Order: sequence, then structure tokens, then C-alpha cells
Amino acid sequence: MAPDKIPGGPRGTGKRGSASSVKHRGPIMLRRERKAEVANADRRLLDQRGPSDWVHTDPWRVLRIQSEFIEGFGALAEVPRAVTVFGSARTPDGSPEYDAARELGSALAAAGFAVITGGGPGIMEGANRGAVENDGYSIGLGIELPHEQGLNEWVDLGINFRYFFARKTMFVKYSQAFICMPGGFGTLDELFEALTLVQTGKVTRFPIVLFGTEFWGGLVDWIRTTLVATGKISATDVDLLHVTDSVDEAVRIVVESQKSVEPDELDEFDEVGEGVEEW
Repeated sequence: MAPDKIPGGPRGTGKRGSASSVKHRGPIMLRRERKAEVANADRRLLDQRGPSDWVHTDPWRVLRIQSEFIEGFGALAEVPRAVTVFGSARTPDGSPEYDAARELGSALAAAGFAVITGGGPGIMEGANRGAVENDGYSIGLGIELPHEQGLNEWVDLGINFRYFFARKTMFVKYSQAFICMPGGFGTLDELFEALTLVQTGKVTRFPIVLFGTEFWGGLVDWIRTTLVATGKISATDVDLLHVTDSVDEAVRIVVESQKSVEPDELDEFDEVGEGVEEW
């Protein structure tokens, strides 16, 4: 559906109330302060200070965690091959990095991949937008945060998670590659999570692309001069990272990684993700 034909007007219009009046609790949206503000789900799970009633409530919370996995698996089970694009939510529309993310999303769609992001603004919005503009499939996996702004308007399929670990599983399970654009702690978290899984053999045939040589160059140099030099990792571990400034090169790396995958091997992701033997 074209942007100007969406019910309620163009993308970004027709919204009820201001963004500050909308609250999200996992997949649930609340307007106009219907309920008092409460801590987010991860904080309630991990923060053990306060009354001891957590002894009685945590076993029940396991069911909520289970439901997140069930909802995620059910919603994403039939998505096409996909690539996850990470990057900063603070990147403004019209900036070079936003435009690059938009171009990347479009190029991935042209190559036959769905685009998965964290569903937020900035780089994530740019990648989702590029996919939609090139008639691709755009997916957003959001997370409950104290100041959550909701999924961006270019997401075709969106899921809001309460727990980071459930969301991370979906990123890995349903992606054939990660492309990390300039970002903050969240992007670094996902980057090193993926690196650890690949390094330890939990995930195979899973390229990790760092887009932006100027932004990522210092980190890669530190990995070589500190981690490798002090024996914390092997020199070959650095080869797990592909650094580029080219959208075409990033997509080529992903496409080439898939050429060696046999059709039967696409079922290896039954437990967690493609090439994942265990979690």
C-alpha cells in the first residue's frame, strides 16, 4: 500500500494523541495514563531489592517469558530469509548514516532478503523504510523501555518484547546475517553477542558486517592491538568481522555466505536459528 493511501493519511499522520501520551508494555499499548507508571519487565525481573514477594511471583513470570518465545516464534516462523540491521536510534532522518541505512534496506530487499531491525527510529527506521520502498518485507522487533516511542511507521510486521534475551533469540534465529551500522551500547551488545556465538561455534555461516570504516575502525584496531596482542582471542577471530563503507559490498558478503548453504541445512535452525546447534 502506498504511503499516501494508508488509512488515516500519510505515514506519520492520523495518530491519536502525542507520543508522550502513549505507553507500551510488551505488545500492549496504553493511552492517556490509564494505569500508573510501573518499572519495565526486565527491571522487575532482575532487581531483587524490595519486598520478598518475588519468591512467589517469579515462577509465574516464567510463563510470561515462555509466552514471549511462543509469540515470537509464531509470528516469525514463515518469514523469508532475512538480515538484521542494527544502529543508533538517535540518527536523524536526512543524515548520511540514515540515508545509508535506507539504501542498505532497499538493496537487501532487491537481493531477496527481508529486513529486521529493532523497530525504533534512526538507523532502524531508515533500513525498514528502504525495504518498504523497494517492495521488501520490513520487520521490527521492539523492546519495552521506560521512554519507549513505539515501532516506526515503516514496519510491516512488528513485535514488542518485554525481555531483551527473548528478543535477542529472535534476531539470531531468523537472520542470516547481522549488519551493524554506527550505534551505541545496544548495537555493541548485539555485535558482541553475535561474535561470541560465531566464535564458539553456536552459529555457523553467519557473517557480521560493520558498516562505516571511520566509525568502527578504532574498535577493530583495539581488538587487534589489545585482545589479540594479549592472547585474549586468536588472530583468526578478527576475520569474523567484515568492515566496509559500501552497501554493495555489505550485501555481496551476505549473498556469498548463503551460496554454500545446502537446502537441507536451512532446517538446522529448528532449535534456535540457522546453523545453531544449541543455545
